[in-house]
Amino acid sequence: MNFSRFVPQKQNLSRREFLKVSSLAAGAGFAIGSVPLVAGEATPAVQQGLGHFIKVTSDSLVTVVIKHLDKGQGVTTGLTAIVAEEMDADWSQMRWEFAPADATKYNNLFFGPVQGTGGSTAIANSWMQLRQAGAAAKHMMVKAAAKRWQVAPAEVTVAEGKIKHKSGKTLSFGDVASDVAKMTAPEKPNLKDPKDFKLIGSNIPRIDSPEKTKGKANYTLDVNQPGMLKAVIIHPPLFGATIKSLDKSEALKMKGVKAVVQTPRGVGIVADSYWTATQARQVVKIDWDESAAEKRGSKELWKSYKTMAREEGQVVRNDGDVTKAFKEAAKTINLEFEFPYLAHSAMEPMNCAVQIKEGQCDIWTGSQIPTVDQGVAASVVGLTPDKVNIHTQFAGGSFGRRAVPNADFVLDAVLIAKLSGLDAPINLQWSREDDMQAGYYRPMTYQEMKASFDDKGELSGWHQRVVSQSILRGTPFAGMIQGPLDMTLVEGGHNLPYAMDNIKVDGHEASVGVPVLWWRSVGHTHNAYSTEVFLDEVARTMGKDPVQFRLERLKEHPRHAGVLKLAAEKAGWGKKLPKNKAQGVAVHESFSSFVAEVAEVTVNDDGTYSVDKIVCAVDCGIAITPDVIKAQMEGGIGYGLGSCMSEAVTLTDGKVDQANFYNYFPMRMSKMPEIEVHIVQSGESPTGVGEPGTPPAGPAVANALRKFLKKPLTKLPFGDRLDLA
Repeated sequence: MNFSRFVPQKQNLSRREFLKVSSLAAGAGFAIGSVPLVAGEATPAVQQGLGHFIKVTSDSLVTVVIKHLDKGQGVTTGLTAIVAEEMDADWSQMRWEFAPADATKYNNLFFGPVQGTGGSTAIANSWMQLRQAGAAAKHMMVKAAAKRWQVAPAEVTVAEGKIKHKSGKTLSFGDVASDVAKMTAPEKPNLKDPKDFKLIGSNIPRIDSPEKTKGKANYTLDVNQPGMLKAVIIHPPLFGATIKSLDKSEALKMKGVKAVVQTPRGVGIVADSYWTATQARQVVKIDWDESAAEKRGSKELWKSYKTMAREEGQVVRNDGDVTKAFKEAAKTINLEFEFPYLAHSAMEPMNCAVQIKEGQCDIWTGSQIPTVDQGVAASVVGLTPDKVNIHTQFAGGSFGRRAVPNADFVLDAVLIAKLSGLDAPINLQWSREDDMQAGYYRPMTYQEMKASFDDKGELSGWHQRVVSQSILRGTPFAGMIQGPLDMTLVEGGHNLPYAMDNIKVDGHEASVGVPVLWWRSVGHTHNAYSTEVFLDEVARTMGKDPVQFRLERLKEHPRHAGVLKLAAEKAGWGKKLPKNKAQGVAVHESFSSFVAEVAEVTVNDDGTYSVDKIVCAVDCGIAITPDVIKAQMEGGIGYGLGSCMSEAVTLTDGKVDQANFYNYFPMRMSKMPEIEVHIVQSGESPTGVGEPGTPPAGPAVANALRKFLKKPLTKLPFGDRLDLA
């Protein structure tokens, strides 16, 4: 998900956070909360609220309230570590819990008055917020202990979860909890000097590992409230089709079927078990009205996109005089790139549990944007948002799929619960086929890349044209579009860091009835590929080494150059390799993090190939939890490789051809390369790592494979076998 235009390069709070302590209901501890007052990012209503992030109880357990969804990326560990560091707590006493849906307390600082997770912002936007909350809690505990001992606060220290005095006296956090609950938090708590960090930067155990490895972690599928029923839904076979007539009589005759309801999005079936619901689904008869549906297939769409590309699009960058450069060029090269639709293919298909009862709506799901899910549910049920209670569960992946502007799968569940008229809680589970064929997708994208060279063989002009669907247009997030073009089409391309005198980037928004959505690193996935592959082709034309050519043009971008140098060094760039092996490189910035990757491949005589190793260097500011960063780089690389080597969603007459993993092919474990991750030591504020590992993976491999090909790989996916002819 991409809210990158709201993410500053450095976190710079222009107004101090307001801190306050309030008693816990039991009176046995204290809770501390903070609401950031960031100029231009928080409304007055948000500023007046109180968000509670830390709870300390009499048994000295410290619970951090996590305002972000953990969908595998490890924020429950990272955010908890920030608090533990500032409090000088022992890691063994740390706990966590998901925050309720309440944007007045738990808004994402980069999204404004919206609670949500996306754009690799979880750590970045919470960094100072949680540091200050933790520091305030520590300050008050020290003050409480000093008062009890009748000593100066300067004589009191905290270490490993214990409050200590030089006389040898000690107190636990729980010992002073009731005293702290009566105190007022400092307005400007002293923060630790990063050189004194003990937990941050170390490989502490992931806090969610025990419950996950023991099968105790709760996902939506695990939700089982008393009397809970199961539900499935039948979506239209074509995007935009509607129901003309419905015959549910046979389904209603089946034992265990409780309701069959027609919704604006399809037909919902409620039964006493998932099996019964899926069996009933087979006998429901629907006559679909496809008059307004999208009926074009992939071939027709590619033709349409290429026709659009003949005309200039909305210009978003125009440095120098590109027209003159091409007119006076001694030589030009151009490439056409085709990127298919891609499914998110999270291991957990979409699901949501709902109960509407006694003027309340309770929702259990892996909610990525609780504010949106809450608002959509409230509008369906006819309640105010504060009457919609979201119980966030772990999510088995998302990659952007759970951050839907219309809250589609939550909407399905709430509509079924509302229209069925049942008081019982209902757990809606999409099948893998629903997940693959009912939307949403990374947009299909066509690009043209052109470069010109002067009579001395030097690069004189660069032109990128993009044709794709807008993710934001026509959604509640359309306000993020700040000009004539949705910048998710061109991000990573329009802000290309390489020094060039003449560069132009323009784009067209295609109108297609296929629903699209942000997909892990959004526009960076295709723009990093096209620009990095094309840059290699430019270097080849000029007879330049790809790494050296990049470094020459990154002199004004030291962090790009830094990761590139590190990755090249660790990979042994330029080393002598067997004839059937080669290296390729790519570097890209996304979500304020910088990643370079060097891929090493083997190509066999029959065109089969393997990606043997990828060396990755990442600069994401202060590394909160290095093991989590490495895991995210590894996962992001695998995700990026799958998108380039094997994944594609295609359409025939408007219908999605793929249905499950037998004909949609995410990266398989057997094809994963060895991955080596190097983290740049940095004093910069932390930035995101969930997405930035993905964009450079594909182009690094493509650039390595180019050695064995007559032309670069521009039509994705590559497939299992290369054309060596």
